[in-house]
Amino acid sequence: MAVIPIEAPPSRRAPPTGNALLALGFRPFFLLAGLGAVGLVALWIFAWMGRLPSAGNYYGVVGWHSHEMLFGYAAAVIAGFLLTAVRNWTGIDTPVGAPLAGLALLWTAGRLAPFLPVPGGMIAALDLALLPLVGSALYRPLMRGRNRMNRLFLPLLAAMTVANGLVHAEALGLAAGTAARGTLAMLDLVLLLVLVVTGRVIAFFTEKGVAGSAPKNREWLEQTGFATAIALAIVDALAGPPALVGTLCALLALQTVAREIGWHHPQVWRKPILWVLHAAVLWLALGFAMRAAAAFGLVPATVALHALTVGGVGVLTLGMMSRVTLGHTGRDMVAPRAATVAFVLLNLGALARGIAPALWPERYLTLVHAAAGLWILAFALFLAAHAVQLWRPRVDGRPG
Repeated sequence: MAVIPIEAPPSRRAPPTGNALLALGFRPFFLLAGLGAVGLVALWIFAWMGRLPSAGNYYGVVGWHSHEMLFGYAAAVIAGFLLTAVRNWTGIDTPVGAPLAGLALLWTAGRLAPFLPVPGGMIAALDLALLPLVGSALYRPLMRGRNRMNRLFLPLLAAMTVANGLVHAEALGLAAGTAARGTLAMLDLVLLLVLVVTGRVIAFFTEKGVAGSAPKNREWLEQTGFATAIALAIVDALAGPPALVGTLCALLALQTVAREIGWHHPQVWRKPILWVLHAAVLWLALGFAMRAAAAFGLVPATVALHALTVGGVGVLTLGMMSRVTLGHTGRDMVAPRAATVAFVLLNLGALARGIAPALWPERYLTLVHAAAGLWILAFALFLAAHAVQLWRPRVDGRPG
């Protein structure tokens, strides 16, 4: 299984000068992801309190929040990551300049459209177009690249588009009861992508970052996890029986724990840029375990899902965006102080949203507000640490 190089391969392009925001995919999309993480959750709190009713005109208030965190925030991270990583894996350039700006503007339009007086069909068209266009941009380098396993990202993006289509089908009145299935299927697909990425990077980054460590990937364990995650996505999309969902989630929890045992070294907790990734893996294991418990009625389903989303997906994407930004702007792999504080705050937010409400349900409202505040502050600090880096050229003068 290929790893993700830290340094970019040579390119025929001249190094950019001045504004480098459109020099490589991670730059605009990680900036948009950070801004979206702050703005979308802030808007959600107002909408949840009934002070922003327009957010619910198309998706419904709760549906809008679920959709935007997955097809908005997470999709921005996915687009930025793949547009950057595929160039590394294949050595073939991905969109920059005006085409990259077009993709970034399309993402922005998809976020704004539900608040504008436009037809529902236009909202759907703007939102549905992004992931297929990202897939189209990646098709040539992935198909020309030597590692055929990398091509799995193309059907994964297609499946995410189908999941988004299920959400829009209900919003447009074309079907009933499909939005929840599409949202849950998208979460499963994001988690599948997370399993793929962690399998490629955690052992590699740990070995490079901790002298004397010998982390191991066990291929049979990786393949078992992928197969189980795919099965979970299918079962959720078909609204399968809770017992089957719980069993698959329990298997994924055990598989994730086994992976972390193979990767772990005590020294990782001394390096924030590394421990944040291991913390995310532990959140994934806990989140899968809690979702298994929720399937059997032992904990509230919404709490379990937020352990996965805020803890697993949120912490991992925050850590990966910080790391990729440092590596691909030519900087040392040391988290800035603001980013380190952001890592801590987001883990506290995951505790407040993904565990504490199950222990203190009477404090649910307070905990939700606290979690939202911690999330917003964490990503505001990410922007403080990295926004200028995303905007400016690499410090080593190389392109990208």
